[in-house]
Amino acid sequence: MKAICQLRRGGTAAISCVFILIATSWADAGNWPQFRGPDGTGVSTEKNIPVNWSSGDYKWDVAIDGVGHAAPIIWGDAVFVTSAEDSGAIRHLVCLDAKSGQKRWTRSIGMNRSKKHEKSSWASSTPATDGELVYSAFADKESYLVDAYNFDGDLVWRRNLGPYESQHGLGVSLILFEDSLIVPNDQDGPSFITALDRKTGKTKWVSAGRSFREASYATPIIVREKGKPAQLICPSGAMGITGLDPHTGNLNWQTEEFPLRTVASPVYGNGLVIASCGQGGRFGVKQIAVDPFQTDERGHAVVKWTREKLIPYVPTPIVLGEHLFEWSDQGIITCVDLKTGKDVWTHRMGGNYSGSPLCIDGKLYGVEENGKVVVIEAGPAFKQLGTADLGDGCHSTPAVANGRLFLRTFERLKCLEAKRD
Repeated sequence: MKAICQLRRGGTAAISCVFILIATSWADAGNWPQFRGPDGTGVSTEKNIPVNWSSGDYKWDVAIDGVGHAAPIIWGDAVFVTSAEDSGAIRHLVCLDAKSGQKRWTRSIGMNRSKKHEKSSWASSTPATDGELVYSAFADKESYLVDAYNFDGDLVWRRNLGPYESQHGLGVSLILFEDSLIVPNDQDGPSFITALDRKTGKTKWVSAGRSFREASYATPIIVREKGKPAQLICPSGAMGITGLDPHTGNLNWQTEEFPLRTVASPVYGNGLVIASCGQGGRFGVKQIAVDPFQTDERGHAVVKWTREKLIPYVPTPIVLGEHLFEWSDQGIITCVDLKTGKDVWTHRMGGNYSGSPLCIDGKLYGVEENGKVVVIEAGPAFKQLGTADLGDGCHSTPAVANGRLFLRTFERLKCLEAKRD
């Protein structure tokens, strides 16, 4: 049996927070509650975040026990990160004060040691929060554990979803929809997507008849379009892109299967869902754009365009206005016309990238695996705006909230504040 333990309760007085209804825009609240932000777009309207900085410019820069590639999440003055030690034998969820970087508490669980991809970690699944509870996910071959803690660090509920079979470990992240926590589980073995009640952890629905071939590392998104029902978008190699009813898990539509595995998360803009597949050590090999509200006689979404070159494999693209910005694993940045799928411009930046770019106030922030940050303009022509060096390796995606940019390296978390007018 694995030991489930609680370690190193630390920190300060209880955090005071006001619960904000899920129906209210998280973006309006200034929070960054899940992977790639409130709506999973990776786009923020924060102002005055620097484009050039040095090590002395951080508000704070603190060490995190263990190593982790998951992105930070932020709610109010609390920031949460995950990490792992001893080949995955110990996994941590850490809460810090967003203003000072002081650690408030760490909650740790014991799991089995396991293999992973050389570019992955045993803490690659980004947590999520609704302002009341913070949710984490960790997995090994025997268990897929989903935990819910309150902001004082007390365990409220835990679910074990059963074995998790994957060549490279858990890489998908949790997302929130209304009163549900959506848990993706497309793995090498029997697969499903499930929705858990946020407050209790009880199962609300489990998707049926989900084909499997190899694990998917693509975090789903929710598509919301005025006057139309919300859709849960879940790509995988064996299923292609699927659109589910997030209230029931029922399948609305799908596409043909992808030839390879999915890693980059899907994106949505201008009425199109865009997702891709690929293979390690290469670019993505196929990317399709589909209309999630238009299906053919087979119940398949209508494909509007296909791309087969200059596609990222691991980094998730950014949609901004009429353009799709692709930041490839090998540092080739491409601006794509969203309507047609045609290239607008391409620039070879160089380097290697595993984290996804972040868009802040019309600027793209990309972080090389060696910790070099590159900032460019998200526009119809290439323009480099700045650079910085984190001084540590990084496979994580940045996060931004409440006038602060958070940068997760292998073993540290750094906070950079917006410049004052």
